[in-house]
Amino acid sequence: MQARRWYAVVAALVALGLIGAGCGDDGDSAEGDTSSTEATGGSTLRVPEDHETIQAAVDAASPGDLILISPGVYEEAVDVTVDELTIRGLDRNEVILDGGFELENGIRVLDAKGVAVENMTARNYTSNGFFWTGVDGYRGSYLTAYRNGDYGIYAFDSYNGQLDNSYASGSPDAGFYIGECYPCNAVIDNVISEYNGLGYSGTNSGGNLYIVNSTFRRNRAGIVPNSGSYELCYPERESTLVGNVVYDNNNTEAPAISVALLAQGNGILLPGGVRNTVERNLVFDHDRTGIGLVPFPEEDASDLAPDKSEWETPCSETHDEVVPPIADEDCKAVDGLLEGCVVFWHPFENTVRDNVIEGSGVADIAVGTLDLLGEGVTTESLGNCFSGNTLTVTAPLDLEALAPCEGDGSGGDWSAGELDLLGLMGSPAQAPPKDTYRNTPVPEPQPNMPDAETAPARPATDVPAQVDVDAITLPEKPEGA
Repeated sequence: MQARRWYAVVAALVALGLIGAGCGDDGDSAEGDTSSTEATGGSTLRVPEDHETIQAAVDAASPGDLILISPGVYEEAVDVTVDELTIRGLDRNEVILDGGFELENGIRVLDAKGVAVENMTARNYTSNGFFWTGVDGYRGSYLTAYRNGDYGIYAFDSYNGQLDNSYASGSPDAGFYIGECYPCNAVIDNVISEYNGLGYSGTNSGGNLYIVNSTFRRNRAGIVPNSGSYELCYPERESTLVGNVVYDNNNTEAPAISVALLAQGNGILLPGGVRNTVERNLVFDHDRTGIGLVPFPEEDASDLAPDKSEWETPCSETHDEVVPPIADEDCKAVDGLLEGCVVFWHPFENTVRDNVIEGSGVADIAVGTLDLLGEGVTTESLGNCFSGNTLTVTAPLDLEALAPCEGDGSGGDWSAGELDLLGLMGSPAQAPPKDTYRNTPVPEPQPNMPDAETAPARPATDVPAQVDVDAITLPEKPEGA
């Protein structure tokens, strides 16, 4: 959830001055077919048989080519600027890109459309394992990323993408991240994220963005999309979280950025997120909340939160706007608590239904906000709704009666059992040593992509897969959890 605007600048420089693709369309959900195996007609380049390094093969490739990488440890940082490549390891657990805690990114795709990266591992990088920025069309499948100093698997300012059948651990920020896009037209499906600061983070992303059928466990906090003006395209909105298992995200030994310390102990947390859907998730064993809808207090903000009438504006219409400084009369401070010009991003109009939540230390479902700036925003006025959840305690009490998703609320007392946000904000976890990520657990071998040797190239021109949300059922509790 840290600012990443500088990545766009780096991408432009590395990509010989090309400007990132920036924004996708503002239309309907993509309808990719992940079962497609139609050959692209390109060539196959083998590493190290044809080219000694992965970078050399990428530099020699043309759109539509397949790069096949044999088992081995590759101590390189690969930049990809060629469209529609398929870069594939022959063995997910034995094709290893290793940064030696000196190189920045394992594979970084810069302004290259339709690049798919498959069936390999990236470890020990100072920033990210796998990273797409400024692209239209991306896919990461059967990837493992661990012990990387920022994110594991990361898509920024990118559209029409899919991350599936992948694993990420040991990142101080997030194992998986999709940020600064609307409508993103993206899917995260069947991934595992553990031992990170945040299992998933997505700043200012949403719109046809689905996080489904995945497991987030043993992180500082589980799924944490948020809003903030430190990146473009705010607010975070219209993400769909369905069929996930989210448990035991209380890990005080995991690496962490500052926001992960503040979010620790929560399963699904929506700081300043709006119009998100959280359905049929199994969420259990959290020190604070199972599902929490809370404000995100942004210090030294660069812009005010947009009016509700602007929430459906696609990034393509705002991405290149020059944002003037906040006017002095609008720049407010919260003395003694927050520094600089403060903006509160409130969690508006989210839907939380049919989840099973248990074992939460504060509340299974909680919602609240703070009106420290005198905006007149109350918890009741946020417009969130809650129905059909299996739970024990909510904050405020009787939340499903106060704000059901169908019909009128009970008109009860919103102050009874309200969430103590000031208390939670004032007690973040202690920061770990900076290099904690270097010593996080080494993962067990992960499942390989089927037919890696013989499957034809499939660049990311058919993504994301269409998600049948209605067909996703509530997951069962994992054995031993």
